[in-house]
Amino acid sequence: MAQSGVRGGRSRHEPGELVQEERPRTQTGGGDGDGGGDQGGGRGGSHRRGKRRRGGRRVLRWSAIVLAVLILVSAGAGYLYYRHLNGNIDTGNRNNGESDVEKTKPNSAGQTPINILLIGSDSRNSAENVKLGGSKSSVGSKPLADVQMLVHLSADRKSASMVSIPRDTRVDIPKCTDPDTGETYPAKNTLINESLQRGGPGCTLATWQNLTGAYIDHWMMIDFAGVVDMADAIGGVPVCVKQNVWDHPTAAVPGGSGLKLKAGTTKVKGKKALQWLRTRHAWGSDPLRAKAQHMYLNSMIRTLKSQNVFTDAPRLLGLAEAATKALTVSEEIGTGKELYDLAMQLKTVPTNRITSTTMPSIEDYQNKDHLLPKPDDADKMWAMLRDDVPFDKNGKATSASASPSPSASKSGPAAAPAAGLSVTVVNGTAGDDQAPVSGRASAIATVLQGKGFTKAGAITTQDPRTRTQVTYPESTGAQGKANAVSVAEALNIPSSQVRSAADATTTVVTIGSDWREGNSYPEQDTPEAGDLPDSADAINGSEKDACMPVYAPYVW
Repeated sequence: MAQSGVRGGRSRHEPGELVQEERPRTQTGGGDGDGGGDQGGGRGGSHRRGKRRRGGRRVLRWSAIVLAVLILVSAGAGYLYYRHLNGNIDTGNRNNGESDVEKTKPNSAGQTPINILLIGSDSRNSAENVKLGGSKSSVGSKPLADVQMLVHLSADRKSASMVSIPRDTRVDIPKCTDPDTGETYPAKNTLINESLQRGGPGCTLATWQNLTGAYIDHWMMIDFAGVVDMADAIGGVPVCVKQNVWDHPTAAVPGGSGLKLKAGTTKVKGKKALQWLRTRHAWGSDPLRAKAQHMYLNSMIRTLKSQNVFTDAPRLLGLAEAATKALTVSEEIGTGKELYDLAMQLKTVPTNRITSTTMPSIEDYQNKDHLLPKPDDADKMWAMLRDDVPFDKNGKATSASASPSPSASKSGPAAAPAAGLSVTVVNGTAGDDQAPVSGRASAIATVLQGKGFTKAGAITTQDPRTRTQVTYPESTGAQGKANAVSVAEALNIPSSQVRSAADATTTVVTIGSDWREGNSYPEQDTPEAGDLPDSADAINGSEKDACMPVYAPYVW
């Protein structure tokens, strides 16, 4: 066998350097078979082999250097692009209002649900937004939150729920502070879309928390131009109408989105997608507009899943670019990575486990053009959100909800003795064309006195509420909350209906129209999966044949 050209059986390369082992050589002519014939003159052959080894080493070294440079360049480009995406994102405070709703406790598996508030702003404070819709007279004014939708992702990440509240719903907006100007707005009972003007998205979040009793982790806000950009990035979303539709001004009703489609299914993108989401007159009401928005979102989710967008790098980058430019988000999710991680959790939910609903409502007895939460039905929906009960029936039954009931967990100081607590009882039983129940506040004050709250007393002031509530002075902090919870428990009122109030001077029980009789607050049913009230008008994410009927004056 030909010699390998190394002495003592050991190579002369440096430690860690790769050297290819030479193979046995065959005779090339003129030799006697002893291997000498391939030496090519002895030292000359050895010299050539040495050059080959050194050449191979140089190639390997250069390959390693080039690879290292490519890795660094790629990493640098990735880092720069990541910085670029982060630079696209505008952020704001998560909460700018009074709300003492506590973060949901983990279940036995250590999992917690995620609640995300989506806000559609009607801002006209850019040339692009003015061009896309609305009156120029609104330029410079603070925007309204015309679209509000809560996305609930279950603790086990196997189901999701979307709940809209129509913009003309009258609710309690808490005391809020504008993070840009420092201006403080007092608490006010008014339309929910005004919350955005009274402290930004963080005020809208606080309003939702107080209404639902559910802790909201994040908010995201988008304006007209952002909707168009996102619709274009997706490439179009199929929507369906049962008749030809044209949402245009009429002799009776001015305005309109301009949406004009033929009956059947049409893929909408850009401005047409925005028109679909803004249309109200052609559907007949604001709650029906929310239903059309749910159809769009469900169709969008199905479209993204069918495109495998999360495994298609170019498509994903395009969407990331559009999304980070279009959205303003709460600061704790204000980076591209945090938004991506959130999207990855949402994408795991099957479409048949996504349910879209609108908060059950009734006509406002103060103004027939406005709405109020429907006491029993809305409360049942909020309880399902708080207890992480799926809105659909397509999952496997579980023996326990993912999070404890709000009244089940206690923390902080113990309540003061009942005899020393001052409690004011207010009659708020009027509502929905119902007169107040006479003497109701005095009756409940007497019940409290019998339970040891000897300083409980009624006042004659009327304060109509759809839901019974217990409030305590914000300045008293955790001790005030503990005292108020002890009052609530004495009357069987869930602790999720206990709130702080800046202007309160004592603990106040306001008896709502949901408690017009009896000495104990009505026992609330424990909801089961899919047990939504009919008034929720639910749509499942897998319903591909969902189609909007058109209000007669807008059929063409």
